[in-house]
Amino acid sequence: MKRPGLADLYTQEGKNLNGTPWDVYPRPQMKRDSYLTLNGTWQIRIGEAQKRPILVPFSPESLLSGVHETVPSGTMMTYERTFTLPDGFVRDRVLLHFGAVDQEATVYLNGQKIGTHVGGYEAFSFDITDALQAENHLIVEAVDRLTDEVLPYGKQCEKRGGMWYTPVSGIWQSVWLESVPENAISHLKIFPHEKGASITVTPAVSGEILLHDGKEKRVFALTDGQAHIVLDEPVLWSPENPHLYYFDVISGQDKVTSYFAVRTLSVREINGIPRICLNGEPYFFHGLLDQGYYSDGIYTPASPTLYEGDILTMKRMGFNTLRKHIKVEPEQFYYDCDRLGMIVFQDMVNNSDYGFIRDTVIPTFLTKKRKDRHLHKDPASREAFRAGAVSTVEQLYNHPSICYWTIFNEGWGQFLSDEQYHFFRTLDTSRIIDTTSGWFLAGGESDVDSQHVYFKPVKIKAGKKPVIVSEFGGYSYAVEGHVFNLESSYGYGKYKDRKAWEDAVIGLYENEILPAIKCGLCGSVYTQVSDVEDEINGFLTYDRAVCKGEPARFKEMAESLYEAYRNL
Repeated sequence: MKRPGLADLYTQEGKNLNGTPWDVYPRPQMKRDSYLTLNGTWQIRIGEAQKRPILVPFSPESLLSGVHETVPSGTMMTYERTFTLPDGFVRDRVLLHFGAVDQEATVYLNGQKIGTHVGGYEAFSFDITDALQAENHLIVEAVDRLTDEVLPYGKQCEKRGGMWYTPVSGIWQSVWLESVPENAISHLKIFPHEKGASITVTPAVSGEILLHDGKEKRVFALTDGQAHIVLDEPVLWSPENPHLYYFDVISGQDKVTSYFAVRTLSVREINGIPRICLNGEPYFFHGLLDQGYYSDGIYTPASPTLYEGDILTMKRMGFNTLRKHIKVEPEQFYYDCDRLGMIVFQDMVNNSDYGFIRDTVIPTFLTKKRKDRHLHKDPASREAFRAGAVSTVEQLYNHPSICYWTIFNEGWGQFLSDEQYHFFRTLDTSRIIDTTSGWFLAGGESDVDSQHVYFKPVKIKAGKKPVIVSEFGGYSYAVEGHVFNLESSYGYGKYKDRKAWEDAVIGLYENEILPAIKCGLCGSVYTQVSDVEDEINGFLTYDRAVCKGEPARFKEMAESLYEAYRNL
């Protein structure tokens, strides 16, 4: 599909894509030795058009899918493929898993309706045992009702441009099969504490936990779904030392492998100023906004190795935190943050309508004080947001890298924020909750004072809560040959060459962020990891080909921030 004024940018991984994409185990927090990918070439019919090939798990709007076509809101997408199971694959039951389908999916196998799922950002599965045959015909009907604005959609927009991006539709994460015993473990929930972790297993089976820590193996009892791991000298998880404890859960004929980390989060006063503490010590969260968009796969990178590349590049530049912005990633991303040592501030995905005057002009230039009881009153929309939030927290709960939940961003879809804070506290008692990132704080029910600062200097006053500048910066610099929109760009302040851009970003940290630490600043989130479509304010270009900043210089700047924090 030719797009006037827009370049077709490929990542190196996208250029080299061959074989079955994303052939990695999709659920690293609960891994079995049973896995069969269904990624690869399917057939798709969009509306009444003819069938054509599509490469799953890439959305039809993406270059990598081979379709590269806009799917209008409400259009039926019909996916089809056949598969056979290898000899010996079937134990007792066979489960069909989807990482995510945007937004509604109905699944048929061999002419039988298997089930329906609603929601574009969470994993789901169906038991397909009773419908299996020697050769199997799988159909997935998917509909994305983006313009209804009821289901969470993030920054997708039919009329993309500026800070709103090309939408994705249909299957955009891995499709896979596993075979499990009759009485299979369905869920683990891990509660870390300063001496180890408590583990809840569903269903409430008994058995044992086999802990692997180097050459040593220890056995802990699993009784009625409960196990308690206490370590004599636990190694604490941090970005500087991301130590993970791997373990097996063994019950009856089932065995799953997982892991936990020992880390705690708290708030305490240091010299009369509230600070967020990691493992009991004040910690500065030096972060970047991470929107999770890629030039050739949009929501889905050509390879999961691109996650590792982003994380390690940002670590080399001294950053220790990524704010995952209004998107829920495949679990591989969070596993990479767990094992490589990158803290995650995880946003919920917004729904409902956006209003430029209400959500941008008034809070940016007039006031951020506004009640939200009567905002976004549609009951279906409110319930859809809460359902999506519950799914997000439950799916990601066990990942130790996630230290912080953001409920609402800049007023988008915001309603009854104080009530939502208490609702979230029932979902998770252990992490920091940012109720209203940057914009309307209705009644003050939030663990942090969260500020967005783009059009004025960063000036912090210590208060009763830790202060996080959860967005700032966004300075733009276009790297020739690596720009998506050849006619228009978006960002805050434009710089013509690398040195001018780098000097401006470093100066922003030295002149505004560093002095704010002594005034109560506990963390900052610069916009952003990479360029995204029209936005050219990333450290990396959209195709991940060029890093705009010199890592050694930014690493040195980061060390000055950390040193200031150590000297509080």
